[in-house]
Amino acid sequence: MPYLFSYGTLQKEQVQLETFGRILQGEKDSLLGYKLNMLEITDPEVLRKSGQKYHPVLEFSGNADDEIEGMLFEITEAEIFQADEYEVDDYKRIETVFKSGNKGFIYVGK
Repeated sequence: MPYLFSYGTLQKEQVQLETFGRILQGEKDSLLGYKLNMLEITDPEVLRKSGQKYHPVLEFSGNADDEIEGMLFEITEAEIFQADEYEVDDYKRIETVFKSGNKGFIYVGK
């Protein structure tokens, strides 16, 4: 099963239930070499699900001292596409390696 790293609204149970139809299982992990910025969300469906006008967005810094904590969730192949639908067009999905050594997907700013 693929891993999906959440550092923002995908950690909310309500967002998980509405996006995947279930509560995700995962473990805490960290991502090195990234910083967080904020992105204004205008998609009405994403605003409804998250209840937040601004969402965090990862930006690559290349600095190993920059560390983002979050949750590394196990998801299905089908669920990765559901996550793609949830994330607005200002994000893109890439694969990376986490502090734990696990490999998985993250959403970064375009």
